[in-house]
Amino acid sequence: MIEDTENEIEVINSIYGENTLKRVADVAPESYLLAIPQRDVTLRLAIPSQYPNVGLQIIGVDSVGSATRKGYGTHVLEIAREVLQEIFTPGQVCIFDLLQDLEQRLDQEFTTDNAEDKKSPQRDVSDENHAPVETTPPPQWTLSTTVTEKKSVFLARACAIQSTSQAQAAITHLLSTDKRASKATHNIHAYRIRTLVDGHEVVYQDCDADGEDAAGGRLLKLLQIMDVWNVLVVVSRWYGGVKLGPARFGIINAVARDAMVAAGFAKDSQAHR
Repeated sequence: MIEDTENEIEVINSIYGENTLKRVADVAPESYLLAIPQRDVTLRLAIPSQYPNVGLQIIGVDSVGSATRKGYGTHVLEIAREVLQEIFTPGQVCIFDLLQDLEQRLDQEFTTDNAEDKKSPQRDVSDENHAPVETTPPPQWTLSTTVTEKKSVFLARACAIQSTSQAQAAITHLLSTDKRASKATHNIHAYRIRTLVDGHEVVYQDCDADGEDAAGGRLLKLLQIMDVWNVLVVVSRWYGGVKLGPARFGIINAVARDAMVAAGFAKDSQAHR
């Protein structure tokens, strides 16, 4: 069981940065510190040697940054405990999922708070000459299940697109707003687009292995086999230090299939032919 904890520490620190999760020296052997990414809040955990068969505990707030508003650390602690209670399943490691779900909830709060702050009294602008402002909505990603193999972590995302420029914009948005994705060793992507131009059907398809040799072409081949269109898939891999050989291609395609099926781009029966 201790090996499970050590593996999870390596995975988390390879994605979020060194010392995100670390054991506290010269303290009880079950004591660990978990730095919440981008929040300047560190929580103290108790991870028993029987974990993950036995659940971990979030003991409290260890520290907060000097610029952190009063009470925010306690607020993060309360949400973290709620998330842990919801996600923990005996026999399954959960700290990575805890971080992901906690980040999502805190991000949602931040977005809501900003929207409230930006509200202002309405005024009549019917007589004003305003040029239309074109905005591109952020991509709506559907995520796969996270797969860990020999300390490498794989995660796929899929979203709907209608043009090559939209595909590139989605990738740029992902890498500029998602700290984990931007730190991935490889972000492999592939897309297929079918559209009408002057009444004629035009097809675009492309891929990029991002340094994971041959993975892009294999990912595009999967999209072709599944016969999916107007879809972008990005598979992030965080290298764990152990070479996987050809097995990595199977994992890349497996998480990609998972994301596309979860998003409704392909039926489960099609995805597993």
